[in-house]
Amino acid sequence: MRALLLLAPLVLAGCNAADKTADATANATETAGNAAVAVGGSIANAVKEGAADLKKEATGKAVDRDDWVGRWKGVEGTNLVIAKGDEPGMYKLDMQYTLDDKGSFAGKGTSEGISFTRPDGDQILHPSDGDATGLKWLAGKKDCLTVKSGEGYCRD
Repeated sequence: MRALLLLAPLVLAGCNAADKTADATANATETAGNAAVAVGGSIANAVKEGAADLKKEATGKAVDRDDWVGRWKGVEGTNLVIAKGDEPGMYKLDMQYTLDDKGSFAGKGTSEGISFTRPDGDQILHPSDGDATGLKWLAGKKDCLTVKSGEGYCRD
């Protein structure tokens, strides 16, 4: 009988440990589930925001490129000055784009950059680094805009 009395607390202690383990497992499962819901919500928000940006572009609404406003230097006297246009996402580009060619062109912000038309055709001014301009004098620069290989402008 005495052995039975000593055995009872050991059995109860084992049950208590099993209950604690079950509670800890349930808590860990709930925490993991909450984390998965949070990640799923973040992904859903990112997809929603991306879809909204695509919808803006599909409807023809211009994209804001205001951080590009200002003076950009090219090589051999070429340069670019970007000013805000009359409407959001619209820009005025004053360019000396070759030794002989210069002009002012209306531009529209797009997901790729700023689109505009000049005598040599439709162009898109897009972000790049100096190496991507194809101009050795701009190589190594980090904050640049490129129209096409051999035509680029940098700020740094």
